[in-house]
Amino acid sequence: MDNNENKNNQIDEKTEQIKEMGSVSSFDGRHKIHCLTIIGEIEGHSVLSEQSKTTKYEHVIPQLVSIEESSEIEGLLIILNTVGGDVEAGLAIAELISGMKKPTVSFVLGGGHSIGVPLAVSAKKSFIAPSATMTVHPVRMNGLVIGVPQMMHHFERMQQRITEFVVRNSDITAERFTALMMNTGEMVTDVGSILNGETAVKEGLIDDVGTLSTVIEELYKLIEKED
Repeated sequence: MDNNENKNNQIDEKTEQIKEMGSVSSFDGRHKIHCLTIIGEIEGHSVLSEQSKTTKYEHVIPQLVSIEESSEIEGLLIILNTVGGDVEAGLAIAELISGMKKPTVSFVLGGGHSIGVPLAVSAKKSFIAPSATMTVHPVRMNGLVIGVPQMMHHFERMQQRITEFVVRNSDITAERFTALMMNTGEMVTDVGSILNGETAVKEGLIDDVGTLSTVIEELYKLIEKED
């Protein structure tokens, strides 16, 4: 097999990986990194409409295990543009990312809303594009909800888990995060806050505003610190 045919096969493999999993490994830079995209809505135990762009947690979880165990991949770049989705699935993915030993960097593009907030802060270093936004609001649930005290207590405990995770993995306090969630003066038909890139950094949710080049450079620096 000549070099051109080998390169074409590698390109075909990468293209197929992007189509199937929304991820790709790049070994052409200073270090070997894996790029994982989390886009659209996080799909959990229920299958969403075919018209919806989704990230399936049963695809992401095995990838994270494989990346952590890989002897070739040196770092992970997570690119986020999500409206949120299944809370349990999103938090599960965030917990896995936060527990990885390998260098991880997240980059919020477009939006990192709802359960996308824990996903954004789960990496060792987090960035947001200047034009991106993050929506912070309380836990919601679609479908039938039984109006009993036990259900409200369930919501409170779920919200507490999310708040504790965000506080543990960022520089925001629990009091401030709760205040942003319960803000009634920003969204006309909802409770919560919409933060642009600079505001998300000022609030301590995200480490810095950045671009693709600065994000990759930071990941390289984290990899080199490990060496």
